[in-house]
Amino acid sequence: MLKKLVSICAIGALFPSSALAQEQEPSRYDRALAAGYKAQFICSGLWNGGKSLADIKADELTGIYDRIADIVPTLSEEVDDSERQVRVAFADDAPPRIAIWNRKTGCTSMPIGFDGIETGAPVKTRIFTDDRPWPMGDVTPPPIKSASQFAARVVTDKAFDSSTYGIGSKTSGVLILHKNTIKAEQYKAGHDLHTAQRTWSVAKSIAGSLIGHSVQQNMVNVSARASLPQWQKFGDPRSLITLDNLMRMASGLTSDTAGNRTDGIYMGATSVSQQATSWSLLERPGTKFRYANNDTLLAVLAAQAAHEDGKNKLGNYTPEKQDFDPYAFFQKLGMTRTYAETDWQDNYILSSQVWTTARDLGRLGQLYLNNGMWQGERLLPEDWREYISKPSGPQPEGRDFGYGATFWLMNNSEGVPADTIAGFGNRGQYLVIIPSLDMVIVRRGYDTSDGRFDIAAFTRDVVEALTP
Repeated sequence: MLKKLVSICAIGALFPSSALAQEQEPSRYDRALAAGYKAQFICSGLWNGGKSLADIKADELTGIYDRIADIVPTLSEEVDDSERQVRVAFADDAPPRIAIWNRKTGCTSMPIGFDGIETGAPVKTRIFTDDRPWPMGDVTPPPIKSASQFAARVVTDKAFDSSTYGIGSKTSGVLILHKNTIKAEQYKAGHDLHTAQRTWSVAKSIAGSLIGHSVQQNMVNVSARASLPQWQKFGDPRSLITLDNLMRMASGLTSDTAGNRTDGIYMGATSVSQQATSWSLLERPGTKFRYANNDTLLAVLAAQAAHEDGKNKLGNYTPEKQDFDPYAFFQKLGMTRTYAETDWQDNYILSSQVWTTARDLGRLGQLYLNNGMWQGERLLPEDWREYISKPSGPQPEGRDFGYGATFWLMNNSEGVPADTIAGFGNRGQYLVIIPSLDMVIVRRGYDTSDGRFDIAAFTRDVVEALTP
């Protein structure tokens, strides 16, 4: 025991700062995560979302993870508007956490220890099509006053009263489309049709749509194994996992938590290819439902890899078809204020990190109502809506909703048509698509665990209002 104590003391004497850092590591790491989170959300909120710094602090940086909730307000930010960078310091002896904006993929969180960069070039802006008619632009005809429209507005108003659909819920926007017509649209103070918010896990449904576009381009096969390089060593059972398994939350992999926490990637800027590929197999692929960010991250990583492989083998493809390119897909749909963000190694974080507007989500919903057709071009396979709506994989236990492929199924909700599919996201983000009624419902929010929005009840009431 004495020899062991002497050895420990000797190490402390030789490397006192290292010994101290080791004792403080959890707190220091949490501060680094908090700083990364704050830099990322300020960056995205300002330049993806078009929001004020005050609104970002009031809406985006409150009601957040307990792990960092008390730390975030204590950290000071530095906003460089000319370079489109945000820096947040977390320690006197370490570089600040940095998030950098670009016009194509939004904000990128740089890894802990990154010491900054000056671009030296003006930041380009996006191409918007606001002056075109809906749905490619935002010009809409004057609303036709009708009983159904009035009824829809009554329901929409109730979504903002913080009591009807969940005491304490915080609605920031609602959009209701019926037969490709905007029947109701409303936003909280400080928000409008061009205010973008983070989608959280609605991004998973966006990811599924992008994979569907890749299938339409003949670049991806959902039945094929997810040929990730990290899983190709001899004897690795993860090589059996298919893209379909990943899209149905049925990979059989473990993860840091069973739910939606991926702290290293979301806050620490660990790359997707480093962290998401590292988990072990617990169940035979395709036999167990486990909702986790990692499955979506891996599905998109596999789709990106398939595109790269296709480019290498089939060099005669056009550049548009060679790349896994969310930006190009969004531009086709008029989703000009949608940003699919990446990590610093250019891997898309499509389990959560997409910023978009209510109208852009409405456009995506309309694409599904059109069964994958848009402006005369087929963007999704003809059977894609049927595929993502089918509960052919293992189903979640003890939940009100089933699961298809990157979409939730509202087939058991009273008063809601059985063919209803939806994207659900943290803090009350919802995209509801009802093909049989030619209807899309979008609800955006800043809910916390103290007040959740009842999307099934809201959907029921909207259906009743528009289809009396």
